[in-house]
Amino acid sequence: MSSVDIIKAQQGPATALRRMRTSLGRSLVKLTHEPLGLAGFVVIALLIVVAILAPLIAPYAPATQDLNNALMPPSWAHWAGTDEFGRDILSRLIYGARITIQIVLSVSVIIGPVGLIIGVVAGFFGGRTDSILMRFTDIMLSFPSLVLALAFAAALGAGLNTAVVAISLTAWPPIARLARAEALVVRNADYVAAARLYGASSWRLLLLYIAPMCVPSVIVRLTLSMAGIILTAAALGFLGLGAQPPTPEWGAMISSGRKFMLDDWWVAVMPGIAILITSLAFNIVGDTLRDLLDPRHARS
Repeated sequence: MSSVDIIKAQQGPATALRRMRTSLGRSLVKLTHEPLGLAGFVVIALLIVVAILAPLIAPYAPATQDLNNALMPPSWAHWAGTDEFGRDILSRLIYGARITIQIVLSVSVIIGPVGLIIGVVAGFFGGRTDSILMRFTDIMLSFPSLVLALAFAAALGAGLNTAVVAISLTAWPPIARLARAEALVVRNADYVAAARLYGASSWRLLLLYIAPMCVPSVIVRLTLSMAGIILTAAALGFLGLGAQPPTPEWGAMISSGRKFMLDDWWVAVMPGIAILITSLAFNIVGDTLRDLLDPRHARS
């Protein structure tokens, strides 16, 4: 091994960090030429702003009942109408954005590191370690994620925290598989071989050389998974296993409004539109990030 390779091994983490910064800068420039992706980022940014400023933006309190104005259609006073208790649906949607963002961030914070660690450990060490971790991952992947989340939520009891745990237990396997595939490629890189020859321990190689190079792909996969997280959370709320009334959770709002669909369509349609727009925005952002960060998926 030449002295140049040894120098590369010593500078491996710093070089990887510089590459990530350069890639991020180029991606931001390319994003200006992706109008659809930029629109997705704008929608998500607006959702976050609305969630943060909900008490200032919402025209009414989300839990305040006014039976005299029950099931009022959309109007200037109530832009999205009112529900069966006279609560303003737009205000509940605005506050519901907080719950959606909370679920997405909580699940992402859990499944991102868990999937990354399991994947890179399996890919780097290989052998029996890889077999054990990947067979367990395959078992989790063999169950439909929604059905498995429903089973966990039913066993743990209804609630917002339960929904986060249930979704997290079912959403990490695809990330682990992706991280393993990336680790299998990166572990054969020249600078990793040089660092190993220089005396770096296995865990140092894993934490400083392998894992950082897998992070961009994991971030893209997480973004693509967020739409599924939103839909699963809405399904749990719809079935009464997520956030409990009177919490303004979008899935629970659809559940309570389904019995008014024929005559008072807005009660269920408005939260459905919110779920549709948010999920679509996350899907578009995930596809855009994949195109920007992975040249293999670049548009022709």
